[in-house]
Amino acid sequence: MTRDELHDLDDLNDLDELHGRLRAYEGRTAASGGAGRDPVNEPMIRHWCEAMGDANPAYPGIAPPTMLQAWTMGGLAGHPDGSARSEAYDELLASLDDAGCTSVVATDCEQEYVRSLRPGDEITFDAVIESVSPRKTTKLGTGYFVTTRMNVRTGDGELAGTHRFRILKYAPARSKAEPKREPKREPKREPEREPEPRRQRESERTADRPRRPRPVINRDNAGFWEGVARHRLLIQRCLDCAVPRFPWLPGCGACGSQRWEVVEASGAGTVFSYVVMHHPPFPAFDPPYAVGLVELAEGVRMVSGITGVPYDKVRIGMPVELEFLRVDEELELPVFRGAEA
Repeated sequence: MTRDELHDLDDLNDLDELHGRLRAYEGRTAASGGAGRDPVNEPMIRHWCEAMGDANPAYPGIAPPTMLQAWTMGGLAGHPDGSARSEAYDELLASLDDAGCTSVVATDCEQEYVRSLRPGDEITFDAVIESVSPRKTTKLGTGYFVTTRMNVRTGDGELAGTHRFRILKYAPARSKAEPKREPKREPKREPEREPEPRRQRESERTADRPRRPRPVINRDNAGFWEGVARHRLLIQRCLDCAVPRFPWLPGCGACGSQRWEVVEASGAGTVFSYVVMHHPPFPAFDPPYAVGLVELAEGVRMVSGITGVPYDKVRIGMPVELEFLRVDEELELPVFRGAEA
């Protein structure tokens, strides 16, 4: 055997050994002591059915079976103390990270329904590491499929259903012909010309670039887009509890009131969180680019593009200022310009 063949054989032996270590986690606890934040309830059932377009007359007397996982979610606040992911599951993921499988993508889920859930049912759940696949090669990269099985029960311990969730932990595949991408350089501004206030003069669109997706405008958010057309960032404020809100909604999430007024935001904000989009590519965009969750001075947050700084210079807490980006002859969008420290 050649030296390269011996080296490849050693790599395969190492991978087989890794899979053996990973399989030792099968059957161990992935999460325990989980409890739903709220009992099964009619408002959530109605919202779900409206979103899904499901007019089954059995609802909301019972919950749609496919809501099974919804009752286990912790929301932005997370689950209360005592319901946590296990050390075993964290160790499994850490072992995959150490092996170079640092990326993750959810691939699929399977649900089995044992009994109907009804308003008032209290939900508990636990999860087990069901399986770890042998090493697999996909278009995304090479790694391992990890499957967990969650058992969802009612307060009396009766099994209501199971939820299997599968992820791929993988090492990203290298592109064979991907050119090195240089960070975009911002064009020099001409100091002798007065820039238009809070507006970019140049269109992003080129003759051969597809159009960006159009926003969905309806009776609930039409006022916001009318403001954008006048270069004004408009949010709502409840007339009963004075809580501001965005995106536009017909009712207040804090008190339920349907009385509200329009307030023009100052345009000042900070980056609350952000992601850098690399994949998948979209024809109308030029990755990599930063998408931020911007917290406005008025206290609401909105998702928007971050301009004015390279994508790899965006940071949480970075001050940003509103401007309007002319995407094409029909579409203009509010974005936020950041400034490097």
